[in-house]
Amino acid sequence: MYIPRNIDLALLEWKNDRFRKPMLLRGARQTGKTTAVRNFAKQFESFVELNFEKDRRLSGIFEDDLDVCRIIRQIEGILQKKVVPGKTLLFLDEIQMCPRAISALRYFYEDMPELHVVATGSLLEFVFGKIKDFGVGRIRNAFIHPFSFAEFAEAIGDGILVEHMREATFDRPLSELEHSLLLDRMKTYVIVGGMPAAVGAYVQTQSYLAVARMHEDIMTSLKADFGKYDDKVPSERVRNAFASVITQTGGKFIYTNSDLELSYRQAKEATDLLELSKLIVKIMSCHANGIPLGGDVNPKSNKFMLLDTGLYLHECDLDIADLIAQTPADFINKGKLAEMLVGLELLKASDAFTDGSLFYWHREAASSTAEVDYLVQHNGSVLPVEVKAGTRGAMKSLHILMKEKGIRLGLRTSQENLGVMDGIRLIPHYMIGEWKRLLADVH
Repeated sequence: MYIPRNIDLALLEWKNDRFRKPMLLRGARQTGKTTAVRNFAKQFESFVELNFEKDRRLSGIFEDDLDVCRIIRQIEGILQKKVVPGKTLLFLDEIQMCPRAISALRYFYEDMPELHVVATGSLLEFVFGKIKDFGVGRIRNAFIHPFSFAEFAEAIGDGILVEHMREATFDRPLSELEHSLLLDRMKTYVIVGGMPAAVGAYVQTQSYLAVARMHEDIMTSLKADFGKYDDKVPSERVRNAFASVITQTGGKFIYTNSDLELSYRQAKEATDLLELSKLIVKIMSCHANGIPLGGDVNPKSNKFMLLDTGLYLHECDLDIADLIAQTPADFINKGKLAEMLVGLELLKASDAFTDGSLFYWHREAASSTAEVDYLVQHNGSVLPVEVKAGTRGAMKSLHILMKEKGIRLGLRTSQENLGVMDGIRLIPHYMIGEWKRLLADVH
């Protein structure tokens, strides 16, 4: 059973683009890349798939020259399937196992642009540095993440609720009953998370035990990959860096906070590898002086979090039965879950063809410290996003930042319904993925 994803629309947009380039679909392991492409293949008359991990012999097709006509002839001969430009989807799966195939993508664009070519792979960032002829400007990158809240809600049968959520505005917020239902669904989503296998297990069984077993399987598989990250970094060091990210989620990351007593350089090297694998997400400290946000960062002050709330709760070994029994307000306070949920939803709301980034603001002063959870770019300006776990809480840091930087618009996300408070826009946690639509005409 295929569960529809946001990436489906991006793939369809790419298919119909007259200036189409070969697509490289990127993302962490087990985020649904292969499944999404196989479903997308239904849009074509024929589908030809090469999996370089399952059949290592296929790499031999690319060992000689990168003449596209020769490559296609060999693919047809080996797989006994015709490749017809305009009618066939050519799928190169686990392409990181064949760097020469990555180099060949540019030649598909130059010599056979009418052929639809999609490639996927995990740990691709480890390969890119070893490829001399990557084809910059001749490849279209797209990025896939775990399920967003809206995708999850639709998967479990709450499509009408999602439709109403996408129609709500500050002037016409959701009813209190629908708001309450969505808060409850949000709690379920945070526990299950967005990894496709876990979502599928919940959709089919409605069992948190089945989900927990799936989380265990996923983490066992992901940790087994640690030895593949880089032959110069011991897997134990990567494993230790991963555990450190779990314990430090929500706060400034201290690289030397490690059971192995690693040096800063050793710990950073291992953490960087986890980030490259997209298993963890970096949140960069930004001075908020203007845009682009990425040009105004403090490289020595970062936060990190896991790519999925369900996996995070699994690694924290929290009692799921206890979490289920709690109210959404009490539950979301556990382990910086509100901040983590919002950050991941902001990332998933990014354009599918852009590798999104997260930023936050932190000021340390002798008189006081202040921190705003996230910064995003809105209508050419910096938009600060304050995360509150419940329905109350002062916004001191948010007001300090807005006053210091002359920012006129701020956003608070909590368990409150849509609204406006002292010039601050209020958006509920489950709806933060809609922030661009909600603020499109707000300056």
